[in-house]
Amino acid sequence: MIHIRLCTALFCAMVLAACSALNPPINPYLADPGSVQEPEFGGNLMGRDDVFIGLAFSGGGTRASAFSYGMLKALRDATRTAENPDGLLRHVRLVTGVSGGSVTAAYYGLHGPRGLDVYREQYLIQNAEKYMATAVWNPVTLVKGLSGGANGRKTFARFLDESILHKATFRDLWAKGHATTWINASDVANNTPFLFSQETFDALCSNLADLPVSEAVAASAAFPLVFAPITLAAHREGCDYSEPDWLTAARFNPESTSALRAYGKALETYRDPDKIKLVKLLDGAITDNFGTTGLSVARVKSQTAYGPMTEEQAVRVNRMLFLVANAGVQQDYKWNQRLRGPGGVQLGMAIANSSMGAATRVGYDVLRLTLDQYADDLIAYRCSLPAARVRALRGSLAGWDCKDVKLFVGQVSFEVLDNDQRDDLNEIPTRLRLETPQVDAVIAAGEQATRLTPEFNGFLRAIDAVPAPADARRIGARRITPGN
Repeated sequence: MIHIRLCTALFCAMVLAACSALNPPINPYLADPGSVQEPEFGGNLMGRDDVFIGLAFSGGGTRASAFSYGMLKALRDATRTAENPDGLLRHVRLVTGVSGGSVTAAYYGLHGPRGLDVYREQYLIQNAEKYMATAVWNPVTLVKGLSGGANGRKTFARFLDESILHKATFRDLWAKGHATTWINASDVANNTPFLFSQETFDALCSNLADLPVSEAVAASAAFPLVFAPITLAAHREGCDYSEPDWLTAARFNPESTSALRAYGKALETYRDPDKIKLVKLLDGAITDNFGTTGLSVARVKSQTAYGPMTEEQAVRVNRMLFLVANAGVQQDYKWNQRLRGPGGVQLGMAIANSSMGAATRVGYDVLRLTLDQYADDLIAYRCSLPAARVRALRGSLAGWDCKDVKLFVGQVSFEVLDNDQRDDLNEIPTRLRLETPQVDAVIAAGEQATRLTPEFNGFLRAIDAVPAPADARRIGARRITPGN
């Protein structure tokens, strides 16, 4: 009798799995690729600013969302005054996010610094798993997960629209102008990062402007087995797409990064009906846990020494900070203590975590190299300009030093915290629902870790900001004006 019941239960689970949620394509058709233009890099005020701050938020569920929120609070509070309530956030010109970090990136892009006051209450301490199947050992959930994904896209995206995004589209995001905002997923067929940009969507003959931001964030956070892949259609009929010259050059340039060449190759496959009809997207952390691909694409697309900044921005900027919020934890696998294992779901999770760990290390190294080269190119370009051109761009030559560009690149993580605090944080799971004390602990860790990061304190000193705490470490810039 027991065997009959077990077989019946398994049969029912398999039948339900066959009816598991499939995600139909979500991307609107666009007949004229190139007709939709994203706004100028850096937001509305970039051209008048001499300080540039870029932020990258890693994956890690709500833990990552809370940690990146803590970083934003630390940036705001470091130089906050009554006259400048936004502190350093007034200089944030780029935010890029992956998985849980993409939630904070999208929210900040839509609401800016003033939206931070309600982010914790409206999202971080809420149950973002409200519409999700999360019972791991439920046979139906388990079989659905192993069959492609336990949850469809409407579960998490629905919650995001109800709580903080309110069905805002990329057109709405671009109109805000707070900062350039990049959301990143993974193209699992091409094994490449998938950047939600109009360049990518042009290759799909699709209009990103009309896509809800919640759909992109849901794709970025679609952890394997937990979510079914988010699907995009490679539209072709009636579409006249030609690969731009800069992309062709990047694909065949031996000096291009492997990530950039892979991105270009992926876009090429989207136009080949024998290779790609549907693009399947999963968690962005699988291929690029910091969402750094967009920077390489923007640099190459500009086809200038100073891009993606404008020429005016390039001559005005002299202090640059790029911080990465890494909310990764040290995994404690119990099967390391015994001969058997891992297997089944544990094996799948271990493989996914290993892939994301490798993507994290490579992504940060690529980011640092890209930014170092950018600083070199920026200085060389500035110093090549005749005085008349500098005067036209800046308004005067007062204080002009073409070599005065200082770049700081740092990774904010649990590693700078003490052992006991780090051990407690490592116990916080990678989920979209956390207990309120866990959320508050991660927010506090994000603030503290930012204040303790050497590159951040070196940047504060370089802009003559309020002195950092006495226990904070400082580090010099990667590019320092000779004689300083």
